[in-house]
Amino acid sequence: MLYVKAPAKINLTLDVLYKREDNYHEVEMVMTTIDLADRIGLSLRQDGKIVLSSTDQFVPTDQRNFAYQAARLLQQRFKISAGVTIKIEKEIPIAAGLAGGSTDAAATLRGLNVLWQLNLTLDELADIGAEIGSDVPFCVYGGTAHATGRGEQIREISAPPTCWVVLAKPKVGVSTADIYGGLNLTQVKHPNTQEMLQAIEQCDYKAMCRELGNVLEDVTLKLHPEVVKIKSLMERSGADAVLMSGSGPTVFGLVDSEIRVSRIVNALRGFCEDVYAVRMLGERHKLA
Repeated sequence: MLYVKAPAKINLTLDVLYKREDNYHEVEMVMTTIDLADRIGLSLRQDGKIVLSSTDQFVPTDQRNFAYQAARLLQQRFKISAGVTIKIEKEIPIAAGLAGGSTDAAATLRGLNVLWQLNLTLDELADIGAEIGSDVPFCVYGGTAHATGRGEQIREISAPPTCWVVLAKPKVGVSTADIYGGLNLTQVKHPNTQEMLQAIEQCDYKAMCRELGNVLEDVTLKLHPEVVKIKSLMERSGADAVLMSGSGPTVFGLVDSEIRVSRIVNALRGFCEDVYAVRMLGERHKLA
């Protein structure tokens, strides 16, 4: 069986510029991968079937699953007669704003590129991934990127300053469509994406912390007081900067001191189960 790592992502900035004619939103984001990852196992089948299983009972195992869609798309596009058994070993919490489904699809694309000997480039895989979901192209590349369009136009940038990332996900479900639907673009405070890009380029940790921003955060905070509590608790416990990732409900804190990481994690564990302390990965994926 071929195993592929599928890391989660966080948004250091997430800005929504306007609603497009195709009903997507025009966005501008700075994203980076973190060392919280699912593991995707792929094994060749001779019967042409796509069979998917997951260690998390709440993950769909049919055509609703992005990894399943990725395999079907490659199979149809390149007229592959072989099938695949896909095993998703979940570590990333689902519906968390961490691109769990998208990164599973991206890892499936990268893995099947090897298993089915397609010899596609990362750029070609990212283009295919864009047909599945807006976050899939970034997850194909990994590393750190400036994303525009509906999120599928990816420009690689330098790795951020090294630090710890503490994540906490409350037990609430968040609908991305509902959060975008509740957004009033005439009232939001837009993050300064250019300042964030400059902070990363100059490896300036304090400036990176200062420029964190997510226009979706206020919408989610109004709907889910649990997210407000986690954000407040993280700030009081000593995180250098705190932000919600994606449409939520996961909140992350940046911390440059390992001693403070333990204190923050312990404080959060009394409030919610899904708490993680990880590092940023920073580096792009390489083709096997």
